[in-house]
This record gives sequence, structure tokens and C-alpha cells, in this order.
Amino acid sequence: MSKVIAVILTYNRQDLLQLCLASIYSQTRICDQVIVVDNASNDNTQKILSELDYPNLKIYLLSQNIGAAGGFNAGFRLAYQEGADFIWMMDDDVIPEPSALQCLIEADNTLDKNGIDRAYLISTAFTENGYVTNSPSINKKMNHIGYKDWPKFAQYGVVSVDRATFVSILVPRSTLERYGLPISSMFIWGEDTEYTLRITKDIPGFVVGASKVMHLRQEKGVLNIISENSEVRLKYYKYLIRNRIFVTKKYRSIRVVVKIMCLDFYMILKLLRRWQLKKAKIVTIGLVEGFLFSPEIEYIDSPVKSQCLPLRVHRCQNL
Repeated sequence: MSKVIAVILTYNRQDLLQLCLASIYSQTRICDQVIVVDNASNDNTQKILSELDYPNLKIYLLSQNIGAAGGFNAGFRLAYQEGADFIWMMDDDVIPEPSALQCLIEADNTLDKNGIDRAYLISTAFTENGYVTNSPSINKKMNHIGYKDWPKFAQYGVVSVDRATFVSILVPRSTLERYGLPISSMFIWGEDTEYTLRITKDIPGFVVGASKVMHLRQEKGVLNIISENSEVRLKYYKYLIRNRIFVTKKYRSIRVVVKIMCLDFYMILKLLRRWQLKKAKIVTIGLVEGFLFSPEIEYIDSPVKSQCLPLRVHRCQNL
């Protein structure tokens, strides 16, 4: 049987983390191991974690907040070093249904039996009100007679996709070995898009209809700096702008890059007309950095760039 390690990235959300862990340990297909990566929480999370008594649970405390990108990077690396055949990755606000993992594994087995390669499998995500969220992008590759190929996989209960999020994504060990890790220097917003586009360059990922999770997002809807009211979140928008331009440069045509940059210029003008000078400055910084940003891909055997200290397991320095 394949070794499946669940990885949960958490930061200052102790209540959601406990719900997530409870759902992980209620799976019909039991995880062989569970890893929690605490991104330097400064609330009561560390105390809660130190008191947990779940079996096969390993907890790592990062010495500083290195963003979602750095946290996911560390989580994939840790699970790989623990010998995982599959890494089941998610944020702490994801609540899988009891059969979520089993459905992912069964879909992988079905695809394997039919000789279909897959970069990853991902659950179907819903809000607590039942609306679909975090929808992946359907793979648009054509077959030999010029038609999109994705409907042929429907007989297996899956649809081929490329861009996706890390909301209950099952990544095979072979994908990490071939394509490396998420780019930690992206910090936040867009690292999952870049990674899933990278690993589906040659073979698709698949969304599994029967595997369902609830995503308890604190902020609803699409990120929009114009309507953003949170000072805490506002400072991160430069990463959103920068990373979006970087990903577009890497995976889309120059025409699309120019379009995105023109939209950002228009947003700056719109913010200036509203005297939202701080927001205009953030977009400007993101735009300039996006034009210059060109990070290297980190491979699974490369030295770790961010140090972390263990809370329960005691060999984190060897990442």
C-alpha cells in the first residue's frame, strides 16, 4: 500500500486547525502520517499543538513566517523526506469529508490501471454554504483531430485540469522528483498557480468529483485591492501583483503579459483619482517587481533556504 502523508500549513488559526485535524483523522482511508507546519504563529496555536495526542503526528514550527509559499515548500520537502509516496497538502481552513482521501486514491488507482499519467489529483471544494470554490482550470490541450480532450476522462469520474490551488491536492512523489517544489520566494498568493501550471506542462492533473472538501475561507470572493479594507492583508497585495505578472510572463503569451500590465496601470490611475495613494503605491511596487522578478525553481534535493525549528519532531534542521 502506498504511503500517504497529509500536510497541513497553519498560521494563527487554532480553531480551524483543530477542525482540520479532526477531519483528517476521521478519514476512511487512514493517513500513514500527518505533518503540521506552523508558520511561526504568535497566538495560542503552539500550546494547542503541544497538547495534541493524535497518532503518527509530527509538528514543525518555523522560526519565522516565510509566507504560504515557503510553508508549502517546507511541507512538501518534509513529507518527501519521510518517504511519502503521496503528499496530501492543504491549508488549515480545509475540512475534508470522511471519504475525501479514499476517493483521491481510488481515482489515482483507476487512472493508473488505464495507463493514464497524472501530475496530481485534487478534491472538489465547496464553501460552507454549498457553493463551488477554488475551481481548477480545465486542461485545454487538443487531441489529434483538433478537439479538446478533457471529456474522455469523465468516464473515470475525473476531469483533466492544469491550474489549481493547494486546497486538498494529492501530489505523487514522482512529481516532486521531476518538477521540484513550490517557489518559496513568491511568499504568498500565486505560488499554487505557478506550481500546478509547471507540473502540468507535460501531463495533466485531475479534479476528482467524488472527493469533496469544505473550504472555510475567512475572506469571500476574488481578491481586489480597490475594495480591500484590511490593513493586514493590504500589504500583501504587492505580492499578488508581482506574482501574477511573473506567472503570466512564464506561462502565457507576450500579448497577455501586456494586457495584464495595462490593467495594472489603469488600476493605479483609478486609485490615484480616488486619492488612495497608499494602494496606488502598492500596485506600482508590485508592477515594477513583477517585471524584474525571476526566481529559480527549488528542487527536492536542493539545500533549504529558510530555517525552521521543531516543536515535536527533532530533526528539522536537516531539511
